[in-house]
Amino acid sequence: MSAATPDDPAAETRLVGADRVLAVLAELARHPDGIGLEEMARAVTSPKPTVHRALAALRRAGFAAQHGHGRYVLGDEFLRMAFAHHEARPDHVRVAPTLKALCDRHGETVHYAVLDGVSIVYRAKLDPPAGAVRLASVVGGRNPAHCTAAGKVLLAHALPDEDAVRAWVGGRTLERRTERSIGTAGELHAELARVREQGYAADDQENEPGVNCVAVPAYLTSPTVPSGAISVSGLAYRTPLRALVDDLPAIRAIVFRERHPCT
Repeated sequence: MSAATPDDPAAETRLVGADRVLAVLAELARHPDGIGLEEMARAVTSPKPTVHRALAALRRAGFAAQHGHGRYVLGDEFLRMAFAHHEARPDHVRVAPTLKALCDRHGETVHYAVLDGVSIVYRAKLDPPAGAVRLASVVGGRNPAHCTAAGKVLLAHALPDEDAVRAWVGGRTLERRTERSIGTAGELHAELARVREQGYAADDQENEPGVNCVAVPAYLTSPTVPSGAISVSGLAYRTPLRALVDDLPAIRAIVFRERHPCT
């Protein structure tokens, strides 16, 4: 028997069937608590027997599962593949959608930074559209961790008590970038305690005059240890620090989507 051609009705049937399976899979992703067969059939506008066959195919592949109440959910194999793929991508690729969403929302520069010794290193940066004033930071550039919001977020996790802070400072003199910068181990310990309590860090023109910033931890590789921090930096005359702090619920929600890409 000859193979079907693209114009062959049999090929069209197979294509429609594949599309239907994908539609069922996409609908499953919208129901983390599960969805019943009848509800699924209505959602994808297909007969129940057809949807049942699609679900059976997904279950055989491990992409769907059925719990005790007869409702269908995404299967462990699908979640394993999705998270394995996500975690294998480079940091700058994985955070790109989050940075774009934050940049679009605030019209200010956003960064993803990691801690490296006494500095933070910018792994990704997104500037606002052309025409806006931009910051001088560059990917691969460094700034002192103690006077940046991203650095303070990461230090708050890395230095849990005053002894750890003093050991980290050692015999160094903390650089005061501006008159608002932290300059002593005691000041840094107090600030990191506030960061842990608040769940975010702020830079109130501490690293650069006229520029303020808020940052929250980013969990790309662990649910408990931040891989880096995502920050929104604003020119003080255009985006006051208070405006950034007030918008933290939305900022956290955007970053949360990066931590849980399948929700």
